[in-house]
Amino acid sequence: MRTSRFFLLIIVLLMASRSLHAQQWTAERANQWYATKAWLVGANFNPSTAINQLEMWQSDTFDLPTIDRELGWAKGLGFNSMRVFLHDLAYEQDPQGFLSRMDQLLETANRHGIGVMPVLFDSVWDPYPKVGKQPAPRPHRLVPGGVL
Repeated sequence: MRTSRFFLLIIVLLMASRSLHAQQWTAERANQWYATKAWLVGANFNPSTAINQLEMWQSDTFDLPTIDRELGWAKGLGFNSMRVFLHDLAYEQDPQGFLSRMDQLLETANRHGIGVMPVLFDSVWDPYPKVGKQPAPRPHRLVPGGVL
């Protein structure tokens, strides 16, 4: 199982995080914190130069200038949150590079005042994903194999 090691790492990190923050907030404290937050307005984010999340995160096709420009557009439209899909193959191919690219995206989003909600390794768009050059967009299709 190619992703089992990574998911084990995620579970260990979540457990470690839980033990570091073992003090549970009271309802009052949680409500006070929530009152300081703006209403979330967002969307799923994938830069226009990437056909899918695998292409978005690979080192050869990670396009920070486009990400920066498009997050700027999102901020201009009033967005303050973006959901970003990660891909296990991009991590498996280059763990350190993947984490570095994630840091760059998070820093860029932060500069625009946009929060990011990562979706951990959602690769359901293609049952047989492969690293490397991704297929060209197919007109009138939502996903490979799915008709609009």
